[in-house]
Amino acid sequence: MAPKHFVSAATIVLNERDEILLIKGPSRGWEMPGGVVEQGESLKDAAVRETKEESGIDIEVTKFCGIFQNVSECICNTLFLARPIGGQLTTTPESLEAGFFPIEVALEMVTWRNFRQRIEFCLNEEQHPFYVEF
Repeated sequence: MAPKHFVSAATIVLNERDEILLIKGPSRGWEMPGGVVEQGESLKDAAVRETKEESGIDIEVTKFCGIFQNVSECICNTLFLARPIGGQLTTTPESLEAGFFPIEVALEMVTWRNFRQRIEFCLNEEQHPFYVEF
């Protein structure tokens, strides 16, 4: 059987006030925008597309931060820093709410698994690039 991994791309989007863009999903609560990379799509392009689809915000990726690999579920989560360059906050079936929040507040809002850790790693540039297995 051929090896099969899911690769996702997520973004930590910081606006000029150092607030983080979060979306509230139907199952995992508050999280950073992101999703599965489609066939023939670059990691960076997936991060841009997913952020637009889930929040309405257009972004410019500023840095590749690292990877969290869920070994047992064969998922590689790639993480990027980005800044907003346009668009309007919106809701979608994938995101019941979307908004920019101060970093300390955002970290308290994100409760799903190790998502808060992912944000913390992305915000600490001394740790880039990182590779975390779990």
